[in-house]
Amino acid sequence: MSEQQPERPGGRRRPSRQIYVHLPVADLASSIAFFTALGFDVAPDSTDADATALVVGEAAFVMLLTRPFFAGFTRKPVADPTVTEVTVAVSARTRREVDELVDRALELGAQPCREAQDRGFMYGRSFYDLDGHLWELIWSDPDAFAA
Repeated sequence: MSEQQPERPGGRRRPSRQIYVHLPVADLASSIAFFTALGFDVAPDSTDADATALVVGEAAFVMLLTRPFFAGFTRKPVADPTVTEVTVAVSARTRREVDELVDRALELGAQPCREAQDRGFMYGRSFYDLDGHLWELIWSDPDAFAA
């Protein structure tokens, strides 16, 4: 089942799979405006009246789906926005970028989740987006993991 992928510099293999996290949203246009203001790109070929794809990384996407459209993917009820069902954790290039992104999210209407978590080699902050989904921005010191 494992498909051989070409090596990247440093001997690491290219990811053989992509990940798509689907999140229900109440107002797709507002969610798109919020996340593009944070610096996420939208994949225009994956956007229509019911959904859009936020490009998180080379092989990682968050699909923002209208609640009725999202409901078509499951037989269970769509979770109440006040319930945390998943945490979307995204890496940042620097500690400063963590702070900049979370501060910007809060300015755009997100709600704070908890105080910053500083473990020296890892730093993170979190927020609830416009629909109450929990997002974490995390920076890890690459030198700490190389040792």
